[in-house]
Amino acid sequence: MFKRILTLALSAVVALPASAQVKIGEEARQRASELVAKMTLEEKIDFIAGDADGFHIYGVPRLRIPEIRTADGPQGLRNDTQSTMYPCGIALASCWNRSLALAYGKSIGSDARARGVHILLGPGVNIYRAPMCGRNFEYYGEDPFLTSETAVQYILGVQSEGVMATVKHFCGNNQEWSRHHTSSDIDERTLNEIYFPAFRKAVQVAGVGSVMSSYNLLNSVHTSENEILVRILREKWGFEGIYMSDWAATYSTIGAANAGIDLEMPLALYFTRELLGKAVENGTVSESALDEKCRHIIQTFIAFGFLDREQKDESIPLDNPESDKVALEVAREAVVLLKNDGILPLCSKSHSKSLRNIVILGPNADCVPTGGGSGFVNPYHTKSVFAALSEQGKKLKVSLVPFAGKIDAVQPDFTPEQKAAIRSADAVIYCGGFNSDLEHEDGDRPFEIPAAQTAQMHSAVELNPNLITVINAGGGVRFADFDDISRATLMAWYPGQAGGQAIAEILTGATNPSGHLPISIEARPEDNPTLGSYYENTFRNLSSPYSRVCYNEGVFVGYRGYCRNAAFPLYPFGFGLSYTTFEFSDLSVSTPEGSKVKVTFRIRNTGKRDGATAAQVYVGECSPTLPRPKKELKGYEKIFLKSGEVKEISIILDNEAFSHYDTALHDFTVTPGKYRIFVGDSSANLTLTATVQR
Repeated sequence: MFKRILTLALSAVVALPASAQVKIGEEARQRASELVAKMTLEEKIDFIAGDADGFHIYGVPRLRIPEIRTADGPQGLRNDTQSTMYPCGIALASCWNRSLALAYGKSIGSDARARGVHILLGPGVNIYRAPMCGRNFEYYGEDPFLTSETAVQYILGVQSEGVMATVKHFCGNNQEWSRHHTSSDIDERTLNEIYFPAFRKAVQVAGVGSVMSSYNLLNSVHTSENEILVRILREKWGFEGIYMSDWAATYSTIGAANAGIDLEMPLALYFTRELLGKAVENGTVSESALDEKCRHIIQTFIAFGFLDREQKDESIPLDNPESDKVALEVAREAVVLLKNDGILPLCSKSHSKSLRNIVILGPNADCVPTGGGSGFVNPYHTKSVFAALSEQGKKLKVSLVPFAGKIDAVQPDFTPEQKAAIRSADAVIYCGGFNSDLEHEDGDRPFEIPAAQTAQMHSAVELNPNLITVINAGGGVRFADFDDISRATLMAWYPGQAGGQAIAEILTGATNPSGHLPISIEARPEDNPTLGSYYENTFRNLSSPYSRVCYNEGVFVGYRGYCRNAAFPLYPFGFGLSYTTFEFSDLSVSTPEGSKVKVTFRIRNTGKRDGATAAQVYVGECSPTLPRPKKELKGYEKIFLKSGEVKEISIILDNEAFSHYDTALHDFTVTPGKYRIFVGDSSANLTLTATVQR
């Protein structure tokens, strides 16, 4: 299995051109300027807003500028098409595998080319602050470094296929509650250390073609007309691509035109001929401002080849077997084994008796759940956990207890026949959590899974103590409600069309779990560092229509806050179990290139099964002069090892790994002094330490 994964990932890397960035050169700028000079005022206004169907950008036929097609696509192509449904964003992050993120991006880019889609509206890189955000499942977790590295590979993969990626939502969209009417109040340092990095690297490292604004206000100004954000994008980061609005996230004509977005989507609400034409006529918006927007859009289209070729590639199958393979490989690596007292894998020879008589129940047992909104995908085919386990033939005898009604519906008592089946089973598998009914955009979700589910788990345990739980969710849930009765627990996220197959392989031992958490999971929401600052917590003028959320935790989000508060989450950031064991040893730190630090260590697979782990490197300043996290993730590598195999791993840390943002300099700087290097397999299990002078 591991050999197969590596082959797939490496083939993706090899297929990329020498420079995977799509760059806007002087020729594209000049050509765009010439085309803009030929456009009428009406054509310019029409061009900088989407057309009536919401997912197209008007062309200018007489100038041979084609209509451009966009599509939702963080985890598969949406918008009136069937497509491969990949695992969700937070599942991809839980792989901790850059090569697989690259393969994921290439595959979804290929799906876009097969449908003639020019612009993919993904990835989403908003930071996971708290579990309630209804859109957490689309994003890459709580850590800016892991988020950045995952996003960069995704974007490089997408754009290598001739499709423009869109990094979103810029910026501070960390809750879905009241998203049009909430100001995220975030200080300069926190923005630059936590919430900007993924966007900056998307621009500067991956060369992303498009950036999408967010619904919320940032520090009292809507992001679609926030001059400071635009200045950071254009002047500080050197972005020359398209800055588009989120769907219906434009709130004025003059403000957005003068200080904000290039492109209003999905259609013209404020960038209309009437409103914008009048503003140009009376001088409140200059025509040169429209020219600049058109140039940004056209030069990006030229750089991606949209004016010079057909976007649709009919040689690529719509229902693509290669895409299916990627979806399955990601699902296999995404599932995180949180708890196991030895009951898993089911088909292990170590069990005193064969665990082959299985009862499966819960709302997600016989379906493939997913989050709702723009992340929703209509797949050609899916496989549930029940279906996949039922295909095991003589290995397993599997029976299903159907779930009645919606995912939060109160369940009737087990029938006498169901009670007898549960009692006689070797193990009971409960597949629960959320789905698109409860977890979706434009609204937050509870921390607790529906009470009807936990009640049913407890009822099942009264009949059979061998309970295994599989949870689908876009983030943490209150595992404490059932953790003590579950002998094994899998965090399966929303694992895509092949999720049932991947989960079944892990349950039976055909695949060794290798996922690691990209978030911290608290026992209760009161433990989260954002307690008291996730919903409205700042005074506002009573006449204001806007809520205000001050990010009082600052840079201490996620595990950074848990370390500061000496609190211990139920499951820490970076955590993930395996059916084998790993030993870290022989840490050495050197500075071969002066400004860079080389961290070298060994990992041994000390168990009896082949497996993989996420080796993690954290950095912390020994004697900081300002409040800094005790440790921050600055390097990682997914390592595959055969039983007994040893590998030496080297990870290079550049200056950025030791830097912090200085608000006096308005830039990053490194404070001279000693820094501690931590190495291990989770933020709470860092068995190797060393110090280095910077």
